[in-house]
Amino acid sequence: MQDQQGTAPLDDFFPAWNQGAHPELYEVENRAFDREGTVWDALARLAPWAGRTLLDLGCGTGFWLPRYAELAKSVIGVEPDPELLAAARSRPGGAEVLHGSAEHIPLPDASVDVVHARFAYFFPSPQNDCTAGLEEVLRVLRPGGSLVVIDNDQHDGDFAALLEAANASAHQGEGKYIKDWWAQQGATTSLVMSSWTFDSPQDLVDVVSMEFPNGTADEWLAQEPQRVRLSYGYALHHLSKGERNRR
Repeated sequence: MQDQQGTAPLDDFFPAWNQGAHPELYEVENRAFDREGTVWDALARLAPWAGRTLLDLGCGTGFWLPRYAELAKSVIGVEPDPELLAAARSRPGGAEVLHGSAEHIPLPDASVDVVHARFAYFFPSPQNDCTAGLEEVLRVLRPGGSLVVIDNDQHDGDFAALLEAANASAHQGEGKYIKDWWAQQGATTSLVMSSWTFDSPQDLVDVVSMEFPNGTADEWLAQEPQRVRLSYGYALHHLSKGERNRR
């Protein structure tokens, strides 16, 4: 059975509660991300993509595809949500956007140099085994290629406090378990402190309320209603294909 965009539904796909349900508001969130550039600098140090082929796995509406295209030889976006594909394909920069998922990447073996997964698929926990997606990423990586997963630091920063209040580890996995899981795969984890910086207090309220729709952020939001910034710690899990093979 085909969906309305001519792509077959993926049986392992569940729409995201944030970008999938509120793509325009998620655009505001993306614009607020890391205006200091500290996360981008760390990504470039861990796995440079200048002159290389980069895969943005779970690219959503493709917000970051044009930025990758500024330096990469070629950029590929893979997205499981068929409702977001048209937006991703309309971005400038010439990226190729394909319908797929972490467990079903529609690319040949050894065809990309760098894979970025930004809050997509890789939420390891005792209830959620991410091994199949990792094996698929390693299949499409060239020898020496790198995967970098952008995740939450659950301990430092305003956003970590919001995650704790919402008991996010119940569905995202507990921080120590996640770090240990990546270490067992041969990955290293780097912690980077950055921020979300918004153009208006209302933008901050709208985005935080989207990410925490159960009201657990309401008290925090009420403490400083004119704030436009929150500190945000990121965990960057970096794995090279060669390191995984030497486990």
